[in-house]
Amino acid sequence: MDTKIVLCDFFDLKHREAVIMLINAYIRDEMGGGTLLSEPKQIDLVEGLKNHPKAIVLLAESHGVFIGMLTAFENFSTFTARPMMNIHDVMVLETYRKKGVGRSLMNALIEVAEKRSCSRITLEVRTDNMPAQNLYRDLGFHALNPDMFYWRKYL
Repeated sequence: MDTKIVLCDFFDLKHREAVIMLINAYIRDEMGGGTLLSEPKQIDLVEGLKNHPKAIVLLAESHGVFIGMLTAFENFSTFTARPMMNIHDVMVLETYRKKGVGRSLMNALIEVAEKRSCSRITLEVRTDNMPAQNLYRDLGFHALNPDMFYWRKYL
């Protein structure tokens, strides 16, 4: 598949629209399971990502159509005293899955992290999302030992 990975330019209206369309597609998906973003939340999303100093948003494009997205944030590891990258979202539109798009997005992020001298890349994955787990394993990711819980508190 002819796929190009580009860094999101939040000053480009097509990129902004792609982020909104792709995140809403992700939310609608079985793995997303949420409520679509309202118009004000859509603006909050693109403005928040644009203004976040350590956000990385990669868009997958094929023949002029945006088909996938990866969002990540650079952080700092106190254990390695170096930057680290945390992947927050990886999504590919359903009709383009199993065609290497997710792998292309992940490889592009790995390149960004290496250029920034990151010590590691972290991510969370649902226990029932076997396609994603298989991709991540194939790219050298693995579960932590001992297993860790992913906790949250809404504010």
